[in-house]
Parts: sequence; C-alpha cells; structure tokens
Amino acid sequence: MRRVLALAGVLAWTAPAAAQTTVVIGVPDWPTAQVTANIIGDVLAAKYDVAVKLRPIGTVQLFDAIDRGEVDIHPEIWLPNSSVDVKKYTDELKTLTLAPARVAATQNICTTRGTVEQTGISSVADLANPEMAANFDTDGDGKGEMWIGDFEWSATRIERLRARSYGYDQTMMLLTMPEDMAMAAVDAAEALDTPIVFYCYSPHHVHALHDIVTLDEPAHDPSTWHVLSPEEDPAWLTNSQASSAWETAYYHIGYATDFAEYQPKIVAFLNKMALTDADAEAMSYAIDVDGRDPATVAKEWVETNADKIAEWTQ
Repeated sequence: MRRVLALAGVLAWTAPAAAQTTVVIGVPDWPTAQVTANIIGDVLAAKYDVAVKLRPIGTVQLFDAIDRGEVDIHPEIWLPNSSVDVKKYTDELKTLTLAPARVAATQNICTTRGTVEQTGISSVADLANPEMAANFDTDGDGKGEMWIGDFEWSATRIERLRARSYGYDQTMMLLTMPEDMAMAAVDAAEALDTPIVFYCYSPHHVHALHDIVTLDEPAHDPSTWHVLSPEEDPAWLTNSQASSAWETAYYHIGYATDFAEYQPKIVAFLNKMALTDADAEAMSYAIDVDGRDPATVAKEWVETNADKIAEWTQ
C-alpha cells in the first residue's frame, strides 16, 4: 500500500504523457544476476509498457531497498545463503515474495587439479593443518590465503563462519574481493602452476574453463548448522556454527509483495520465468571469460529464446 500511495502522489504532479510506471530492478554484482536483471528489464520494456531502471546494489542492501519501496525486483536470491533475510522480509515483514521457479546450485571449497598433485590436499579439513596451509602462503606471513567471496555477498559471511567452524581461520587469511579479481587469480595460478584454494559455486564458468577439484567434507548435516546474522546477535561469529557441507542451494527471482497489486501481469511473468543451469553457466562464461557486456548478452539471450519468453508472458 505504501508503494501505491507513493505512486499516486507522483502521478498527481505529473502530466499524463509522463505517467508511465517505472519498474526498478536491483542488479547485484555477479555475472548471472547482472544478465538476468537485464533480461527481465528487456522483457518488461518490450511487453508491458513500463519504463525500466536498473539499479546496481549489493545483495544485502537490496533486501532493505525492496522493503522501503525503492526497488521492485531482485533477479537472483540464493538460498540458504540469504535465508535470514528471506525469513525476515517474507515471513515477518511480508514485503518480499519469491517466485516459485528456481535454479539448483552447489557451493564448495575448490582447488585445481595441479594443486592437488603438488600438495596432496583432499579435504576442507586439511586447510587447518599449518603445514598444508603453508602451500598457499604467497606473502610470507605464515598463513595461506584463500578467497571466500565478494565482501557484499551473504555467502561470504557464512564462509567466514565455516572457516572458524573447521579451524582454518587460524591458518588461512580469508580474502574478500570482487569475483572478477578472484577468478583472474585462479587463471594466473593455472597458468603458472601454483597452488590455490577458493570458494566456488556452480553453475559457474570456472568449471568449464579449468580442471577444478571440489574438496571433500562431511555431507550437509542440519544439526551442525546454526547461522546467525549480525543483526540477530552482535557476537554472531562466536555463537554460530557451520561445520559440514553446504546444503543444495537454489536461487529464485524475488519481488516486492505489493508489486503484485499494481503489476499482476508482470508478476505472472516473473513466476513463470525459469532459467536453467546451462543458461547460468553460459552467462558466467560470457561475462568473466569473454569480457562481454551483460546488457548485450541479455539481448542475445532474449532473441534466442523468443519462444520461451512468449510462453512466460502469455
């Protein structure tokens, strides 16, 4: 209702010719989300007589922006990564709704085949061994280094917790940086045949580009996962636990709950839109390997998948 009243106030001061509704789509900073946001924007502009604004924003901030009525659509919400935020905004505040279609994904700690052959590493637990961790020490400080995600990703906070739960927070420096920088480091390690270990997920182009090995760890056990957020508990890192593998992840499109009140046709489209893991891997490869622009990749996807879009928008 807040959104509808705000829109009415704007229209009251706007000439009829300028009264076209603007739909705001959040754009997180990883490749598949960037392309998906552009795909949604292209379809909305072509099929629904709305103006579209793409707003780059960190995924954590995006939930709050949807709650405040500043953003209408989140193109890629990962679960369980964002389960705390999803619970807050869907169950408690009821300002967010997840579209039912979803893409399955995995999350792990990975290395390269060359690293396995050089170091003998086989499991996540091996990283807690100072002798093993020394293989990944590139600056001589006595600790290895590993990328655990972008500083704005919800997964990064959980990877920091997993490092503490397994004990390798004492032996490894946990690096946060943009994904393109981390993937460039993987490329360099492969080219120079130097050891590297890093957070990885799938669908992702790195699995097609290199011989990637997933490190072993105990299968996901819900009893070993108790993940708090900083908002829930300032001592969240001390009072949380995640000492087994990630459960199977899924990601969904999300949208403001009251968006359905004034754009039901668009919501119907979002509820039908179903990308595949092959789509996601191709998007990732196009952006990070080929260096292409997300908007261009999205336009080509829309042209190639006109039949799917026609089905989703009918």
